[in-house]
Amino acid sequence: MYLILEGIDTAGKSTQLDILKQKYPTALFTYEPGATKLGVKLRKMALEGEANSAISEMFLFLADRAEHSFEVIKKNPNKFIISDRGFISGIAYAKDIPMKTAISLNQVALDGAYPNKVILLELSKEELTKRLSAKKNDHIESRGIDYLMDVQNRMKEVIKVLELDAKIIDASLSIEEIEKHIEEYISY
Repeated sequence: MYLILEGIDTAGKSTQLDILKQKYPTALFTYEPGATKLGVKLRKMALEGEANSAISEMFLFLADRAEHSFEVIKKNPNKFIISDRGFISGIAYAKDIPMKTAISLNQVALDGAYPNKVILLELSKEELTKRLSAKKNDHIESRGIDYLMDVQNRMKEVIKVLELDAKIIDASLSIEEIEKHIEEYISY
């Protein structure tokens, strides 16, 4: 199975991934962007704001996605793969690009390597505001609350448009409650 764990920054993905690593020690854990040799360089460029246009930034992420799809997903067809983010984020964060265009470009980058299941940890605007105020923000997070809420809404739209098998979980629940929802979804 190929599972993507999605959510905007501070939604709690890292915490849940740590729990999943304990439960599934033989699973292959990966992430986007940056899980490949090329991806490390592309991630650094994107997060440090080296791309001056939304299109340039999107192509950095698409290059990473194509490499990740080829090197990680397609080369491990018999593994349980759990990814911290994936193409849903890629489409959502490229929110200035028309949805249809972003989906088409991501389909090229994925080359058929779609997830079997998607989990989206969803934050309310109030909870996001609280969580962001408690940390130093990177280039993407510094774009603001409304930007990130728009990204989250676009994630939900991508899931709907592509009719992906997905579970949306309220990220303000306790860590244990979120863990239980994830386990039930993985197990069915």
